[in-house]
Amino acid sequence: MDSDGTIHLLGRGSVVINTGGEKVFPEEVEEVLKLHPAVRDAVCVGVPDERFGEAICALVEPADGATVDPDDVIEHVRARLARYKAPKIVHAVPTIGRSPAGKVDYKGLRDLAVARSKT
Repeated sequence: MDSDGTIHLLGRGSVVINTGGEKVFPEEVEEVLKLHPAVRDAVCVGVPDERFGEAICALVEPADGATVDPDDVIEHVRARLARYKAPKIVHAVPTIGRSPAGKVDYKGLRDLAVARSKT
């Protein structure tokens, strides 16, 4: 709580992606991404976007021996969720790097996604 009485909520709500005025909960998109046969694990983060405020970026860990085709992964999500929930960007990563408890470092992965999206 700030000195003026403003309350800031932290935690799961802080990873919500606001894209084009729509709120997207990353966990929903991540679960659909993990249904794709080429994806072992996935995390979605928001990256800055001039037009939409934030664009959904998926960081995906490929399944053993699989190659991730970003366009195919995006279409996979579009076929199962509203189009605005589909990632605009997909980056394959060697590992999502979950903690032993299964937690994700959303801030660290967002920083990685922002850096990769600029190149």
